[in-house]
Amino acid sequence: MDDSVYVGNAGRDAALDRGWLLGHFKADGDPRQSDAVEVKWGVHPRGDERSEWVRGEERTALLVLISGRFRVELPGRSVLLERQGDYVVWGKGVDHSWIAEEESVVLTVRWPSVPGYAVPQESVAVECREPYGS
Repeated sequence: MDDSVYVGNAGRDAALDRGWLLGHFKADGDPRQSDAVEVKWGVHPRGDERSEWVRGEERTALLVLISGRFRVELPGRSVLLERQGDYVVWGKGVDHSWIAEEESVVLTVRWPSVPGYAVPQESVAVECREPYGS
Protein backbone atom coordinates (compact mmCIF):
# COMPACT_ATOMS: atom_id res chain seq x y z
CA MET A 1 0.00 0.00 0.00
CA ASP A 2 1.25 3.48 -0.88
CA ASP A 3 1.31 5.80 2.18
CA SER A 4 1.06 8.83 -0.12
CA VAL A 5 -2.49 7.83 -1.16
CA TYR A 6 -5.58 8.00 1.01
CA VAL A 7 -9.00 6.80 -0.10
CA GLY A 8 -12.00 7.59 2.08
CA ASN A 9 -15.57 8.76 2.32
CA ALA A 10 -16.24 12.40 3.20
CA GLY A 11 -19.28 11.57 5.32
CA ARG A 12 -17.47 8.93 7.37
CA ASP A 13 -14.11 10.69 7.60
CA ALA A 14 -15.69 14.03 8.51
CA ALA A 15 -17.13 12.48 11.66
CA LEU A 16 -13.61 11.59 12.80
CA ASP A 17 -12.26 15.16 12.80
CA ARG A 18 -15.31 17.42 13.11
CA GLY A 19 -15.70 17.76 9.37
CA TRP A 20 -12.10 18.41 8.40
CA LEU A 21 -10.70 16.18 5.69
CA LEU A 22 -7.44 17.97 4.92
CA GLY A 23 -5.27 20.66 6.52
CA HIS A 24 -2.38 21.58 8.80
CA PHE A 25 -4.01 19.73 11.72
CA LYS A 26 -3.60 16.25 10.22
CA ALA A 27 -0.66 14.17 11.40
CA ASP A 28 2.72 14.44 9.70
CA GLY A 29 3.04 11.70 7.10
CA ASP A 30 -0.71 11.63 6.45
CA PRO A 31 -1.29 12.57 2.78
CA ARG A 32 -4.18 14.76 4.03
CA GLN A 33 -1.76 16.99 5.97
CA SER A 34 -1.31 20.36 4.25
CA ASP A 35 -0.17 23.83 5.21
CA ALA A 36 -1.41 25.10 1.84
CA VAL A 37 -5.13 24.27 1.99
CA GLU A 38 -7.93 22.99 4.25
CA VAL A 39 -11.02 21.07 3.14
CA LYS A 40 -14.12 20.47 5.24
CA TRP A 41 -17.24 18.38 4.63
CA GLY A 42 -19.68 20.22 6.89
CA VAL A 43 -22.94 18.52 7.88
CA HIS A 44 -25.11 20.99 9.80
CA PRO A 45 -28.54 20.42 11.33
CA ARG A 46 -31.19 23.12 10.88
CA GLY A 47 -30.43 26.06 13.17
CA ASP A 48 -26.75 25.19 13.62
CA GLU A 49 -24.72 28.38 13.70
CA ARG A 50 -21.19 29.47 14.37
CA SER A 51 -21.01 30.51 18.02
CA GLU A 52 -18.90 33.59 17.26
CA TRP A 53 -17.66 35.52 14.24
CA VAL A 54 -14.26 34.77 12.78
CA ARG A 55 -12.38 38.06 13.08
CA GLY A 56 -9.01 39.03 11.65
CA GLU A 57 -9.30 36.44 8.91
CA GLU A 58 -5.95 35.62 7.24
CA ARG A 59 -7.28 33.09 4.73
CA THR A 60 -9.28 33.03 1.53
CA ALA A 61 -12.30 30.71 1.60
CA LEU A 62 -14.68 29.04 -0.82
CA LEU A 63 -17.92 27.57 0.55
CA VAL A 64 -20.07 25.43 -1.80
CA LEU A 65 -23.60 24.29 -0.97
CA ILE A 66 -24.09 20.57 -1.56
CA SER A 67 -27.60 20.40 -0.08
CA GLY A 68 -29.92 22.41 2.16
CA ARG A 69 -30.12 26.15 2.74
CA PHE A 70 -27.12 27.89 4.29
CA ARG A 71 -26.53 31.57 5.08
CA VAL A 72 -23.07 33.15 5.31
CA GLU A 73 -22.89 36.45 7.17
CA LEU A 74 -20.22 38.89 6.03
CA PRO A 75 -19.69 42.50 7.11
CA GLY A 76 -22.56 44.49 5.61
CA ARG A 77 -23.79 41.53 3.56
CA SER A 78 -25.76 38.32 4.02
CA VAL A 79 -25.36 35.61 1.37
CA LEU A 80 -28.00 32.88 1.06
CA LEU A 81 -26.96 29.64 -0.60
CA GLU A 82 -30.12 27.75 -1.56
CA ARG A 83 -29.47 25.80 -4.79
CA GLN A 84 -27.01 22.93 -5.04
CA GLY A 85 -23.76 24.37 -6.32
CA ASP A 86 -24.34 27.92 -5.03
CA TYR A 87 -21.10 29.22 -3.58
CA VAL A 88 -19.44 32.23 -2.02
CA VAL A 89 -15.77 33.22 -1.90
CA TRP A 90 -14.29 35.72 0.52
CA GLY A 91 -10.73 36.87 0.91
CA LYS A 92 -8.24 37.81 3.56
CA GLY A 93 -9.49 40.38 6.03
CA VAL A 94 -13.20 39.48 5.60
CA ASP A 95 -14.80 38.46 8.91
CA HIS A 96 -17.63 35.93 8.75
CA SER A 97 -20.22 33.81 10.50
CA TRP A 98 -22.89 31.37 9.29
CA ILE A 99 -26.18 29.62 10.06
CA ALA A 100 -27.84 26.55 8.56
CA GLU A 101 -31.40 27.65 7.76
CA GLU A 102 -32.20 24.03 6.81
CA GLU A 103 -30.25 20.84 7.35
CA SER A 104 -27.26 21.47 5.11
CA VAL A 105 -24.12 19.92 3.70
CA VAL A 106 -21.40 22.34 2.61
CA LEU A 107 -17.91 21.88 1.25
CA THR A 108 -15.43 24.48 2.48
CA VAL A 109 -11.97 25.05 1.00
CA ARG A 110 -9.64 27.53 2.73
CA TRP A 111 -6.12 28.60 2.02
CA PRO A 112 -3.56 28.73 3.44
CA SER A 113 -4.06 26.27 6.31
CA VAL A 114 -3.08 28.10 9.50
CA PRO A 115 -3.86 27.50 13.19
CA GLY A 116 -5.61 29.99 15.41
CA TYR A 117 -9.30 29.99 14.51
CA ALA A 118 -10.57 27.45 17.01
CA VAL A 119 -13.89 28.02 18.72
CA PRO A 120 -13.33 27.17 22.40
CA GLN A 121 -14.75 23.71 23.13
CA GLU A 122 -16.94 25.03 25.97
CA SER A 123 -18.91 27.18 23.51
CA VAL A 124 -19.45 24.38 21.00
CA ALA A 125 -22.93 22.98 21.49
CA VAL A 126 -23.37 20.92 18.33
CA GLU A 127 -21.20 17.89 17.60
CA CYS A 128 -20.51 18.81 13.96
CA ARG A 129 -18.87 22.12 14.86
CA GLU A 130 -15.18 22.13 14.17
CA PRO A 131 -12.31 23.12 16.45
CA TYR A 132 -10.56 24.93 13.59
CA GLY A 133 -13.20 27.54 12.71
CA SER A 134 -15.01 27.64 9.43
